[in-house]
Amino acid sequence: MDTERIYDIFLSSEGICTDSRKLFAGCLFFALKGENFDGNAYAAEALEKGAVAAVVTEGALSGPGMIEVPDTLAALKALARYHRDHVGGSKRLPVLGLTGTNGKTTTKELVRTALGAGLKVSATEGNLNNEIGVPLSVLAIKPGTDVAVIEMGASHPDDLKPLLAVADPDFGIITNVGKAHLEGFGSFEGVKRAKGLLYDHIAAKGGTVLLNGDDPVLGEMAASRGLQPVLYGVKTQGCRVLAPSPEHPYLRIEKDGREIDTHLVGSYNAPNVLAALAAASFFGVPEEDAVKAIEAYIPSNNRSEMARTERNTLIEDFYNANPSSMAAALENFASVEAPLKSVLLGDMRELGPDSVQEHKAVIERLEGMSLDRVFLVGEEFGKALRGLQEPPSWRWFESSDALAEFLGRNPLEGQVLLVKGSRGIRMEKVLPSL
Repeated sequence: MDTERIYDIFLSSEGICTDSRKLFAGCLFFALKGENFDGNAYAAEALEKGAVAAVVTEGALSGPGMIEVPDTLAALKALARYHRDHVGGSKRLPVLGLTGTNGKTTTKELVRTALGAGLKVSATEGNLNNEIGVPLSVLAIKPGTDVAVIEMGASHPDDLKPLLAVADPDFGIITNVGKAHLEGFGSFEGVKRAKGLLYDHIAAKGGTVLLNGDDPVLGEMAASRGLQPVLYGVKTQGCRVLAPSPEHPYLRIEKDGREIDTHLVGSYNAPNVLAALAAASFFGVPEEDAVKAIEAYIPSNNRSEMARTERNTLIEDFYNANPSSMAAALENFASVEAPLKSVLLGDMRELGPDSVQEHKAVIERLEGMSLDRVFLVGEEFGKALRGLQEPPSWRWFESSDALAEFLGRNPLEGQVLLVKGSRGIRMEKVLPSL
């Protein structure tokens, strides 16, 4: 595979395209293959629409503008790694790798925002954190960048290995380690080993990790690898999270005698904010500038957003759900001061044999909260409820569509509502009824 040749073409292009629906003139098209798609079928179309070249599977097709390689995904990864090693010019570009069970994308956006107050930053767009997204994120780094922040996701034991090989981070953050994707990881210990691959990589390079000092699991993981971390954390830094209310619903943190007012919802976001400030300090951005940038940051990714309708106040957190994030969301919601509070919760997916027990744990937590109404959605919550005596104020629904229909006939009013569930449950369908 002639990576240098492809790199020369890449440098003269307008960027990488892997999606035939998003072709643009001047792109370098990679014909990726998957179980349900084959990009080779669109290579000719890409050239017709102005692509400078198309990287295709060897033997699939040939002709002017076609670059044949044995494996197009491997070629994309090799190109990204080559770019990572050369985009900094004579200096090695610092790359901060970020992973974790919960809060990856929010923390990445906060780190990008805080660092951007004083540096030229490149960061993963959205949640392009998989085997295709990470190479694309690396290839999006422009010359003159001061630091890159690359988010990396994992749902199976070795998922991080190819991502680390491409991004080759010198610095790292694991937001937390919790129960998610247990079908893929097998156990909580499996999650720790998988996420810990980032620490392994940083330790082998003699790099630095930024670590939530309030998290004993992360502390043990770092210590076992001989890492000397830069610490942050609510307790570690002597901070105080101020109680939310309908008048002041967003996260407020008292740090070093000053109040940091964010547009984030949930006390569980406090460590994410402090991680961003720690990263800013580590890379030399004045804290005053970083704080102002974070205070101005408004999330727009369905992760812990606050919305007000004509009838209710909503905490919308329906991008994903797992036992760790659900517990954090409910703990935060319990601290919200409001006369009427209700929850609308959808199933947590990909928990394997632990699913029923984890949903029962959520139900037990709900039983201990002071709530006006409880609405549960999905097959897993249905299984967990079997044999239990539901209070009159509780209702279970097979789908979010069924709940939306019910709420259309029985509207809620004057409530603060938490709406959360795994992406596949589509809890956003109930929003028009609220």
